[in-house]
Amino acid sequence: MFTGIVTDMGRVRTADARGAAGERRLVIETSFDTAALALGASIACSGPCLTVVESGGGWFAVDVSAETLRHTTIGAWAAGTRVNLERSLKLGDELGGHLVMGHVDGVARVAKVAREGESLRLDVAPPLALMPLIAPKGSVCLDGVSLTVNEVGAEALAVNIIPHTQHATTLGAAGPGAALNLEIDVLARYVARLQEAS
Repeated sequence: MFTGIVTDMGRVRTADARGAAGERRLVIETSFDTAALALGASIACSGPCLTVVESGGGWFAVDVSAETLRHTTIGAWAAGTRVNLERSLKLGDELGGHLVMGHVDGVARVAKVAREGESLRLDVAPPLALMPLIAPKGSVCLDGVSLTVNEVGAEALAVNIIPHTQHATTLGAAGPGAALNLEIDVLARYVARLQEAS
């Protein structure tokens, strides 16, 4: 479990195909203390929760299943891709964003970018089936970043990226057409499931 507060911007060193099912192994460079990373540790990598399978000085490796590749942007990652990183929560950690599972619900596209004072306003178009699960002033996670939803329209939501987030995450460089991993608020997911069951 995570908070959507990015603590490092890493970089993909290598992205290699593995196995007949089209899986991949990524090696990601980071400023994390990788000597303290246990094998099996969970790290949110621009949204998806991935498991550390190997690590060394300034890097860690993860294996990505075909299922994860189908439902996220990871299939397009290559050497040099910048990645928002967050280690998993420990009991007692500050919950600065919102509860994030690291389970991506779909890939959204940036429809429009506009400057609003020092902030960037991103209009983001998620898969339409997810729109009923997104509420104004609720939370979403885009590429691993916890954000407040400012507006919700028929086909898009709007978020503002403050200067700190522009510099500390990849969202400052997101332009029109950019693909972002989207996780809806876990509370909305369970409310929707309860409504289906009633």
